[in-house]
Formats: sequence, C-alpha cells, structure tokens
Amino acid sequence: MAVKATQAVAPKQSSPPKAKEATKMHRRSRSGCFTCRLRRKKCDEGKGICRACKHLGLKCEYKRPTWWTNNEQRKQQKEHIKSIIKRTKISEKTAQMSADTPPGLSHSLPTSATYSVTPRTRAPSVDSPFSPEYDFNQPSIHDQYDMYSQPHMLSPPYDANPHYQGYPPTPYEVDIKTERQMYVNDVPTRKDSSTSTFSTYQPPPVTTSVTPFPEDAWVHEGIYEDTDVFGAEEPLGFDFGYDAPLSSQSIHVDVDDCDRFLLDHFIDNVSKLIFPILEVSRPGSARSDIILPALESNKCYLHCCLSVAAIHLKSTSLPHDEQTDSDIMRHRYSTVSELCEALQRDTNHQQILEATLGMIFFQCSVGRPEDSLPDIPWHQHFQAGSSLVRKLQLPHAMELVHGPTPHPPFNMALTSWIDILGATMLGRSPQFADTYREKNMAQSSSGLCELMGCEDKVMYMISEIACLDALKVSGQLDDIALCHHITSLGEHLDTTEPVQFELGPATSSTEGIRPRQLSKNMTAMFRIAARIYLCALVPGASRHSESMLNLVTRLTGVLEFIPSGPNGFDRSLVWPLLIGGSMSTPASPFRRILKERMSCLGEHADFGSFARMVRLLQEVWHQSDHAGEGQSVHWRDVMQQKGWDYLLI
Repeated sequence: MAVKATQAVAPKQSSPPKAKEATKMHRRSRSGCFTCRLRRKKCDEGKGICRACKHLGLKCEYKRPTWWTNNEQRKQQKEHIKSIIKRTKISEKTAQMSADTPPGLSHSLPTSATYSVTPRTRAPSVDSPFSPEYDFNQPSIHDQYDMYSQPHMLSPPYDANPHYQGYPPTPYEVDIKTERQMYVNDVPTRKDSSTSTFSTYQPPPVTTSVTPFPEDAWVHEGIYEDTDVFGAEEPLGFDFGYDAPLSSQSIHVDVDDCDRFLLDHFIDNVSKLIFPILEVSRPGSARSDIILPALESNKCYLHCCLSVAAIHLKSTSLPHDEQTDSDIMRHRYSTVSELCEALQRDTNHQQILEATLGMIFFQCSVGRPEDSLPDIPWHQHFQAGSSLVRKLQLPHAMELVHGPTPHPPFNMALTSWIDILGATMLGRSPQFADTYREKNMAQSSSGLCELMGCEDKVMYMISEIACLDALKVSGQLDDIALCHHITSLGEHLDTTEPVQFELGPATSSTEGIRPRQLSKNMTAMFRIAARIYLCALVPGASRHSESMLNLVTRLTGVLEFIPSGPNGFDRSLVWPLLIGGSMSTPASPFRRILKERMSCLGEHADFGSFARMVRLLQEVWHQSDHAGEGQSVHWRDVMQQKGWDYLLI
C-alpha cells in the first residue's frame, strides 16, 4: 500500500521531470583509473597518477590490471586498498601530532647483533622504504612542509617565537630496532633484526641568490640516495601456488629426529644460497613464501631439500664420513620414489613440479665438482618437469600476463631460467622457445629479472640464439643462411641496449645493495655474454679476433660493478662467466680478474655451479692454449669428452 501511495503523489511534484532529464544527460566516465572505479569514487583522471590515489597512497592503474576480471582477486585488492588507506590515515594523524618538529628522513640500516650471516637476509622495518610492503605512492610526510616554496625556512613553532628567528633546530636521530624470529616445529631457528633511523637533518636554507636544486637531482644526489637505492623498485609478486605469503613465521615440518639437523642446516645455511637476487629485492620472501610452505606440505620436496643439505654439509665440513654419503643417497632415493608414486597417481601436479625443479636447481648451489655419487642427469628430470608444466598449462598462464605489474607463476619463471640457459648446455632449442618469442613480441615479463637479475628481453634473445645454435649443431643451415641469421639476431640484440645508461656501483654509501643498479649491471653482463655466444656461431670464429677480444674485455670491465666475495653475486653470473671465459686468451685480463674474485669468494668458490664452471674453464684453457692460435676448443665438446652433465646457471 505504501508503494501505491508514493506512485499517486509523484505526478503532483514539479521538479522530478527536470531531475530525471538531468540524470539522462549525465555520462559516467569510463577513462578513470581502475583503483577509483573499484572504490566507486570519482577520478579526476590526472596524468600519471590521479589526485585521489596520490592523496591516499594508492597505486593508480589506468591499464586494465589482472585482478579486474577476477571477482575473488577484486575482493582481495579492495581489502588491500582499505588497509593502505587506513595506514595512510594513521600516518597523517601522526604527522599532524608531530607538526612542531621538522620533517624527518627515514632509512633502514642492518644491525650486526643478529643471528643472520649476511646483511641481505635481515628483515627491513615495516614502515621503512626498504620494506617490500612499503607503498611508494603514499604521500610523503615532507609534503606538509615545502622548504623551497615558502618564504620562511623554519617550522611554525620556531617562527612564532622571535627568539629563534634564523636559528634552525638541532638535528637529532632516533633508532628503532625491529626483530623477527622464525620458528620451525616451535623451535627458534633464525633471528632477523633491523634498525630504522629517523633523522631530522635538513639541508641548509636556499637564499634568493642561489638557484634551488631541481627536485629530481636533489633526490638522486643528496640525502635521499638510499631511498632510491632500496625502495624505488616495486618487487614482482610471484604466485607459487599459495594465496598469500605466510603471515606467521611458525611452520611445522614432520621429520625424523635423525634428520632434524639436516633440516636445520638447510634452513639456516642452504636456503639463503638458492635465490640470492630475489633475496635482495624481497628479503626473506624466497624462504618464507616459497621454501618453507613447500617443506611443510610437500614430502617429496622435503626429501629433496634434506639431500641437498647433506651434500652441502659434505662440501663444507671436514672430515667426510660415510654417514653423510648415506644421508645423501637415502633422501635422494626417497625423493625419486615419492616422485614416481606421485606420477602414477597423476595428482598434485603442482607439488610434483616444485619438487622436480628443486632436484634440478638446488644442486646448482651445493656439491663439489669431483663428487661421484650416482645421480640422474638434470636434463632427464627436466623432461619430466616440462611435461608437468604443459599439463598445468603454465606457458599459457605466462602468455596472459601483461601490464606494468605482472604476476607470472613462480614455477614457470624458474622453469624458464633453467630452460633457456640449460638449452645452451645441450646444444638444443629451449622447450618453450615459442612462448618466450611471443612474450618478447608482447614486451611482457616472465619474472626472470626479479628472480635471477637479467632483464627478460635479454633472456628472450638468449633463447633465440640457442635456437640458432641448435640449428647449426644439427647441420640444418649452410654458412650463408647461418651468417644471415646471426646478423639479424645481432640487430635485435642491439635493441635491448638502453638509450641512456651508465654502469654504476651496486652498493650504496652504507654498504647496502642497490637492487635496481645491480640488475642493470647484471643485465649488461648477460647482454655482452649473449653477444659473445652469438659471434662464436660465426663459421671460423676465433678468440684471437679483434672483435672477440674487445667483447671479452668489455665483459671483464662490467665485472668491476658486481659485488664480489661471499656476500657478492659471482655465483649468479656462472653462465656469462663461462661464455666469456671460454673465448678468453692467455693474455686476457679476464683470467686474472676471475682468479682474484675466486680468492675473494673463499670456500664458496669450491662448490656449486661456480666451482663446476671454473673446473670446465680450466680444462678448456688447457686444451685451447695447447691447440695453437688457429684452433678452437668448444666448452660443450669438453663437457662431452669428460662426461660432465653440468647445469651451469
């Protein structure tokens, strides 16, 4: 009855027709950012970033994001936005409460009083710009006081008191220490710590007779250098089959008492060796988001890691005993048995794949070159892994990844790394070369840069060169066609060169790692190595030619910008070192520099892929240097002669 009454009264009103007409004339904007559209807020469509997103510290996305077409992901994104807004509001209230003090700077420095062995594994402060969770779109507390736009240079409390006119407050610093403890089966195994330093230091006032520093130049060269170093890059979010990273550092792994020491050794000593580049950009993420959940839920993966831990113990501890060899073979056999049973059940393909990739890749971080225990060659494991990748349709999932913040499957990113560089070990085309070619044409990311340091487009080009190498090995191309393809790939490789780029130190003034600069330097290494690899395909190529000598010299020069030593990244450059070293001459500075870096590595140079690469290079040099100037010895031929099934990545 109430509805009928309303309908009866409505015609007597005079204003609704105009309001209705106005409603028809209104057009809803379809070009606003997707963040505002998700929040159902009006967007001013500001260039680069809209006003609402800038004010609230949100990520402004004008290109359709991957979460837009999935209802569940949209809900998660909405909750994530709410948490950012809440944190931003709290920061604004805190800034208002402390308005009587000059704005502060924040940076995070690792402390030495921790259980961590290397600075890179220490957890950053949550609100520090070096923290992976830090949102760099949030408004800076410095925006509330612009030192160059106002005629006065002092904060309001000092301006109000004439006694303090012209005298800035004394700078001070406050250190806040944050600790994080990891528990395995309720037993503390690892402790990380970081100290956030909040400083009120201000640069001296700029008078009217002095031209102010441009904003960008001041940020790059001045006191904000470390913020650009650590926090300018937003780390790529990987999907390893889990909905979200672990919120708690407590896990429960079912392991026999006799194997508990192997588990502890793997977590404390081996896990940090596996993904060093990922550890730099996202400290602790490899361990907490990838390794620990798999240890807890994947029995096959657990046996693989225990076997790897035993291999590492054998490589680093003296004297060797038979029990260590027994542990290696026992868990290696258990891993293969679990894999075979899982394959027969044809279930849990994701877990089978991660265990298979672990058996392949983890071996690259441990073991001495002379180890002679029986094992299945890595490329046979990879054949099974490739079948699982296709069954899970991961290549298709990669092809659907687009946009500035892609989320490729982690297992597919790791597979791509093994596939591309592993193909060069065998003289074959990569298993998923077509996928990489499509990704290259679409200029889409596979997560390789964040995972192993080299930009994706350079890795795609190495895949193309490996395909050409396979055609040459199989004899499907004559010399004319081969040279034509080499020229074409060389031109494509030129397009990966940055327009404006200079090599720079990968460490900051506080000895911290600069992830972005490190990636640029490592990409330069891989790019030059790819060019050497390509030029070596030319019929009659010689390491004594002027062009080859220049390329090896350039490669050696880039090495100066890669941190060395036990905490450095030489072990992440095994492939470019192999390619460049195999074409070096006895008089080349490469051999001297490599020897110096091996000395800096210490015992770490004696195991893993790095040690195998050095062993192979020494044999190549021995044969090449005695074969005469006109003779050439290919490193792959030496591997076949010696029966070495190495995966040198």
